[in-house]
Amino acid sequence: MLTSISKIKINVLSMDTLHHRFQQFQKTIWFNIFCYLWTGIFSFLAFAPVSLTHFVWIAPFGFFWLSLKYHGKYKKLFFHGLLIGVVFYAISFHWIIHMAITFGNFPYVVAILILLFAGLLFGLKFPIFMMSFSFLSGKIGRHSVWVAGFCGLLSELIGPQLFPWYWGNLAAGNIILAQNAEITGVYGISFLVFIVSYTLFQSNPWHWKEIIHSKEKRKQYLRFVTLPALLLLTFIVSGIFLFKKWENVKPVKSLNVLIVQPDAPLSFRDGREIKESIEALMARIEKLTDEGAVRLGKKPDLIVLPEAGVPFFSAHKTEITTKVRRMYWDRFDSLMFLLANRYKANVFFNEIDAGFKGAPSPRNLRYYNNNVLYDPNGDRRDSYQKKFLLMFGEYMPFDFLYELSQQTGRFEPGLTHNLIRYYTPRYYTLAEKEKSPKGRHLGWTDTETFNHEAVRSYYETTRTEVSETGKFLPLICYEVILPEFVREFRTAGNPEFIVNLTNDKWYGATTESDQHMELGRLRSIELRRWMVRSTNSGISANIDHLGRFVGNKKQD
Repeated sequence: MLTSISKIKINVLSMDTLHHRFQQFQKTIWFNIFCYLWTGIFSFLAFAPVSLTHFVWIAPFGFFWLSLKYHGKYKKLFFHGLLIGVVFYAISFHWIIHMAITFGNFPYVVAILILLFAGLLFGLKFPIFMMSFSFLSGKIGRHSVWVAGFCGLLSELIGPQLFPWYWGNLAAGNIILAQNAEITGVYGISFLVFIVSYTLFQSNPWHWKEIIHSKEKRKQYLRFVTLPALLLLTFIVSGIFLFKKWENVKPVKSLNVLIVQPDAPLSFRDGREIKESIEALMARIEKLTDEGAVRLGKKPDLIVLPEAGVPFFSAHKTEITTKVRRMYWDRFDSLMFLLANRYKANVFFNEIDAGFKGAPSPRNLRYYNNNVLYDPNGDRRDSYQKKFLLMFGEYMPFDFLYELSQQTGRFEPGLTHNLIRYYTPRYYTLAEKEKSPKGRHLGWTDTETFNHEAVRSYYETTRTEVSETGKFLPLICYEVILPEFVREFRTAGNPEFIVNLTNDKWYGATTESDQHMELGRLRSIELRRWMVRSTNSGISANIDHLGRFVGNKKQD
């Protein structure tokens, strides 16, 4: 019997061979593209909605590789940093294309150019980091790990941003690390990201052989990693302590909050008459409120509608909104009044308001993105005008750009950082509490025959004394993702909770709504306040003081 034996030759590449090949690869233009994609892809994977947070620790490797390759060549570092910004925006913020088409009515080609422009301008934090890191690490070589943290922080502080995000947000998907935002803010977590990332970068496999076989190299390596490891351990221990501490802190009172997500249209381009579309919307708001109250199983204390939940109109009856610019709609005003009286609840909603900046004249007419609260009697109370306006959405940086985008608003920023007071009805007898108006509540369809004065008169007998219960922090849209801006409200007092009204419908079924919510989530941790997030279309949710979602998230 003959037996044939085949010899199988297996080539195992040594670590030295791999290192050599990688060094050769670094000399090619393909390596630069590899670095762009490395940072862009791993950053996206670490960010919402994918939220594979552990990838944030290796995402900055692309910066470090290019900083070493072009050390001291600042023009090249600037150029490659810009390209990383473009790739990052194309992968993570691709929804800008949808926004430009939907919001600005731009053609697809122009929308792509807007995305590229956004990556070049608002991705400047990347070349800022690479240039400053190359310069300072050359001057302070042996402390380069701390230089990485400093430069990462510097780039986030001075780099311009339209949609402000921070490396700390990517790491804050880890609920334990996120707790440190109470002490360090998001910037402290960003600092940690770059410290840990550079430590891992310098702990690459090419050095393992030397470290294993050389006692001196082992000592050097241990000296290098000890402080960064202690810093990471400090953040972990601190996060655990803060989590346990605040987990045991229970709210001193509770509110029944009803969030209405009406999916209001962005414009009236579907062939229906404006009157038909807007009336269908108002009927839907009433229906959703009634259905939500049934599911809640108890009387709501606060009914919240999102930004642009009723678009294009105002419920504020003034000479300007009724005569100068006819935005006031009494049926809008009446529906908010009816919802407040039907449930004896506070109603917090968004509207467009108007005023003059200076002397009354068409040239001085200004518009405001306004939030307002109606108390349980339906009386208009505190309002807040949006201060941080969205470029290209609510205003253009240059007047000639309005000709390119007719839909872009001409809004004026508000002037004050104020909290919103809310109220509780006071009943002295059971009969007073159960008193109802003339047999039945009025509905949306009744406002077609009842003007606003008649609606108010109908409920006159059910008016009751109300008392101020507390205050909350009102934030509109992107204001919630700006840590410095939110801190400016400290002078207004101590809010009990946060209410964020937003409209993510401009971005369609993209990752923007997840990213927007994730960026805003840290405000709950920083302030240790619960947040009510109401969006017209996207993700509405309740977030507790630990940054956790409470109950079900509503997403359309």
